[in-house]
Amino acid sequence: MNSVVDFSLHSYRDDAAPEATARPHITVRGLSKSFGGAPVYSDFNLDFPKGRVTCVFGPNGCGKSTLINMIAGLIPYDDGDILFDGKTLQQTTIGYVFQNYREALFPWMRAIDNIKYPLVIKGMSKADCDARVEELIASFDVKFDLNRYPYEFSGGQQQLISIMRALAPHPEVLFLDEPFSALDYEMTLFIREKLQEIFHTTGVTMIVVSHDLEEAVYLADHVLLLTKRPTRVADTVRFDAPRPRDIATLSSAAFVQTKARCLDIFQREVRK
Repeated sequence: MNSVVDFSLHSYRDDAAPEATARPHITVRGLSKSFGGAPVYSDFNLDFPKGRVTCVFGPNGCGKSTLINMIAGLIPYDDGDILFDGKTLQQTTIGYVFQNYREALFPWMRAIDNIKYPLVIKGMSKADCDARVEELIASFDVKFDLNRYPYEFSGGQQQLISIMRALAPHPEVLFLDEPFSALDYEMTLFIREKLQEIFHTTGVTMIVVSHDLEEAVYLADHVLLLTKRPTRVADTVRFDAPRPRDIATLSSAAFVQTKARCLDIFQREVRK
């Protein structure tokens, strides 16, 4: 059986200050999933800590997006149990930022109505919906006209709209599937900064899938490193640099050491 991974016991830095143990927010037990008879996950167990940013990194095709999509209820799993603070998914408010934002936004809806959509589904009044959108506009310092349609915006603006929509219902857990993969570097830096602000303000549990190791370490409290299929946890590496993190973080000794440790684990797995 795959033992449960306790993030509180994994830290690369020998000199790191002790971190208060975060209680589990998401518990995954006995998770199994196969595609075409080939197992991706088999009897997989994992705890995601509450109020932390966990970045998921691993070899191509190992099932990073599949894992968070199963947890978020977007694809079915064959066996197992997933709970959020002891609750089911149906009892939990989540937000999800898709990699392909162009397809994630409803093209027939104005941007502002895309953002309001999860609030309308929850049955909130127009006044409450409008108030929440105004909060988000102020938080992100949005200068462009949200009464236009998604196809009228740049890719970075579309992804920003997607993030605002995911945050609109005050999620308990925010999932992000490679949210920067199609953005230019300027917009990537902007979104990184905003995500840090969101985390600082709300303390929301974030699960981020990344294919960029620098990005994963920069954002994470914990980097969850996966193996090739059938997928297991290769290791978890903690990064406890103070927030907000900035360009100086990327050249700090702690960052360089943590990234090197993650790269070593990753290369060990892909060479197997």
